[in-house]
Amino acid sequence: MKVTYNWLKQYVDFDWSPDELAERLTMIGLEVEGVEKVSGGFDGIVVAEVLSKEPHPDADRLSLCKVNDGDGERQIVCGATNFEVGSKVSLAVPGCEMPTEPGAKPFKIKVGKIRGVESQGMMCSSKELGLAEDAEGLMILPEEAQVGQSFAEHLGRSGDDVVYDLEVTPNRPDWNSLIGIAREVSALTRNALRLPEIPDLPEGDEDASALVDVRLDNAEHGPRYNA
Repeated sequence: MKVTYNWLKQYVDFDWSPDELAERLTMIGLEVEGVEKVSGGFDGIVVAEVLSKEPHPDADRLSLCKVNDGDGERQIVCGATNFEVGSKVSLAVPGCEMPTEPGAKPFKIKVGKIRGVESQGMMCSSKELGLAEDAEGLMILPEEAQVGQSFAEHLGRSGDDVVYDLEVTPNRPDWNSLIGIAREVSALTRNALRLPEIPDLPEGDEDASALVDVRLDNAEHGPRYNA
């Protein structure tokens, strides 16, 4: 069973450090087999919006674009074709080190000229972001993506966190859920457990018997069915 430090904090308040939390969980019988520190990643990559797209003056297969990265406009030379004005994209700004294959030297984004025209960053595909093994064109983000937001925040992966690998004993199946672990932390701290809100579902006017038909094929061994 794996849970994260920040995820637990969404359901119960505590001020222990990640190491202290691991020790206290182990003391109550919830053995912590592993602790892994993770980070949001994607430093220097932000959500940007394409403002203009024109043919490159000296290359038929390249486009000369203006994008808004939240701090201002940047000029980008791009070879992809699957985007248009108004598209939201992931933009690697100068200084960003792109994900690479394990053991490979990081690829650092710089301001440079492509076929004689300055490019001030790179619009990325999902493959270039390390999110897919293959990709055709740029990774197009949803329309509601916030311009200027870090790409890690857009993915919900911002900030440092700690992942706990927990050994759940057979007699405690309630520990096979985040809420079950948070309930134990709530008992240890005596702080309230914040359960997720479940919206009320409207009742229908139609009788349930009109929606489903139950047939007892063996009334002797199963004389009654409840649901």
